[in-house]
Parts: sequence; structure tokens; C-alpha cells
Amino acid sequence: MRILVAEDQKDMNRLITGRLTAENYSVDSCFNGQEVFEYLACAEYDAIVLDVMMPVMDGLQVLKKLRQSKNQIPVLLLTAKDGIEDRVQGLDAGADDYLVKPFAFEELLARIRVMLRKPVAVKSNICRVGDLEVHLDTQQVLRAGREIRLSGKEFSLLRYMAQNAGTVLSREKLEQHIWNYDFTGGSNVIDVYIRYLRKKIDEGQEHKLIHTVRGAGYVLRE
Repeated sequence: MRILVAEDQKDMNRLITGRLTAENYSVDSCFNGQEVFEYLACAEYDAIVLDVMMPVMDGLQVLKKLRQSKNQIPVLLLTAKDGIEDRVQGLDAGADDYLVKPFAFEELLARIRVMLRKPVAVKSNICRVGDLEVHLDTQQVLRAGREIRLSGKEFSLLRYMAQNAGTVLSREKLEQHIWNYDFTGGSNVIDVYIRYLRKKIDEGQEHKLIHTVRGAGYVLRE
């Protein structure tokens, strides 16, 4: 999952970005509202953590502009204002959630997990594909009840594929959602990680779950 953090306080931006990175999210960060649209023009994101009080364009202006353009990317607003009218204003502008500063990082992570769930395909913290279970909150992976140990990037890749089970995902789309702009890996990095996942998830199994669609990409399905 790839997240954009828009927060003008550099220390807070660094803390949020660092904590999300430690949780195996791919994270880019910016410091004013206008930069949000510059980043969105260059990459696909799964969610935005958006501070309300920012220079150039504040968070509410950003949010209204996003929704007016029919962009429904999940947005978590951060603000120092805790009045009911402030929360209502943010939610009415199109925010998916609202968190008041100061906040506990555990709560921020929990709210992001909830926000990233697909309303139809993912109704809980567990994605199931055949006998494979991907636990989004604990990052536990089970196949037929047997626990599978994955690295952070392996889990990020599997999580994205599980949340899009049945959908063919191109190498470019997978790379965009797993790595940020600082990534300098080779062009075959997705193929390498798919091999890692196949070895851990499909090797020795009668029914394979990770499939290659020639000329298109990869798909996780029964």
C-alpha cells in the first residue's frame, strides 16, 4: 500500500512517515496543499494523511478539490481543532476519517487500516483467497492453517494482491503501490519478489494461487 503524507510541520511529517514505513507501507511526503496534486499527478496512492492547516492550500481546500474532481481516494484529516463543528466541516468536505492532534500512533495506524479496507471485498481484517489467509492487522499469513513467514516487502506485495484478488495487476502498478520515489531497484524487482512469494506460498501445493498473465502481469486467485 502506498500512502501520501501531507503535513507542513517537518518533525511531525518525519515521525508519521517513519512510523508508516516501519509498518511496511510505501510512503511519500509533502509539505503544502499544492504539492498533494503534484504527487497525485505522478503516482497512484491508496490513501492520503492530510493535515488541515497547511500553507499555499489548506487541507480542506485540497479535500474539496479532490472530491469535486470525483477523486474518491481515502483521506484521513489531521487537525489540532477538536470542536464538533470542525469535525463536521471536515467530514462534510469528504474526509473518510478525522484525527485530532496530539494522537497516539497506534490509533493512527488502526484508522488507516480501517480506511484501506474495501467496503465490499474486505469486510474484516482478514483477506481470504482459497485456503490462504492474509491478516491485515497482525501481518500474519496462513496457508491451510500453516503460518508463513514473510519479509516486510513480501507482505506488502501479498497484501496488495490479496486486496485485489482476481484482478490482474501489471508490474508497473505493483511497483507503484509497493515502493516510493526513493526506490532505486532494478526493473525486474517485482518478478524477483513474486518468485519469493511463490516459493513460500505455492511451492509443494497442489493448487497454485499466484498466476502469471502473459503480457499483463500477475494475479492472486484460486
